[in-house]
Amino acid sequence: MVFLLQLQQIFLSPNQLIPQPKPIINPLISLNLTTKPKINPLAIAQNAAIRNIDSDVVAAAKSAANASDEEVLLPPELRRELMPNHVAVIMDGNRRWAKMRGLPVALGYEAGIRAVRKLVELCCNWGISVLTVFAFSSENWSRPKVEVDLLMGLFERWLKNELEDFAKAGIRMSIIGDSRKLPKSLQDLIDKAAKITKENSRLHFVVAVNYSGQHDVVQACQSIAQKVKDGIIEPKDINNFLVEQELQTNCIDFPCPDLLIRTSGELRLSNFLLWQLAYAELFFSHSHWPDFGEPEFLEALCSFQQRQRRYGSS
Repeated sequence: MVFLLQLQQIFLSPNQLIPQPKPIINPLISLNLTTKPKINPLAIAQNAAIRNIDSDVVAAAKSAANASDEEVLLPPELRRELMPNHVAVIMDGNRRWAKMRGLPVALGYEAGIRAVRKLVELCCNWGISVLTVFAFSSENWSRPKVEVDLLMGLFERWLKNELEDFAKAGIRMSIIGDSRKLPKSLQDLIDKAAKITKENSRLHFVVAVNYSGQHDVVQACQSIAQKVKDGIIEPKDINNFLVEQELQTNCIDFPCPDLLIRTSGELRLSNFLLWQLAYAELFFSHSHWPDFGEPEFLEALCSFQQRQRRYGSS
């Protein structure tokens, strides 16, 4: 009986048990990323032809290449020299977004996928090097099993649909967290995504799944302790750099985020990148994650660019 009630909470709206709402249009469509302008217009045209990019996009790219040396066009409110290298996001509010609209919680997560896709597109087009999103924490296993199974299924379906587009768009993908507890099919897909995209450099898209910031620090300490025990290093050799090399973010060129964004009005870190966020600028948005789009991201970046980062100095 408890399982049936949980199933109703996830897949049925609070005001209507039957029939279920008609599904929304599947949001898992291919990315529409603006092509990076190149110095040589001919090279742009050749690359565009290979990737089947529309001719009008090619023409725009050629024009941009001739008119400016900048790699991407930014909104006028932003300054290129002040752009963050690494943006991290705690995507909060999918369930609340659905419940406020009388929709099944499952549709809130589907809508959240659209917001992820849009943010990846913006980061690519605005020249951000690393985007890390908190998709599933180690504490989320305490949620009802039917909801956890839903999330795992959505993640796997999303990754299958997006992987080819990520590869074509020059996006590198990495997963951080303990993947051993994930379904075997999802583990295999994660490994495949990392291998296929490992040489890409336009954007490093990092997804934290079954991740805990505290456990990340603990496992780094355990690894360092073992190296001391084995005589590989001396205790006096332990420093910040050595710890960072043992954290799960050691696969990232810029492991420490410059800007952390959390949606849905919550004002906490929730065990996310605790070491890495030591000097990050924090931005808290009242928008629920499915509503977080270009205007909200632009607001966060403008706020970031107005701050003075002193790193402890006066």
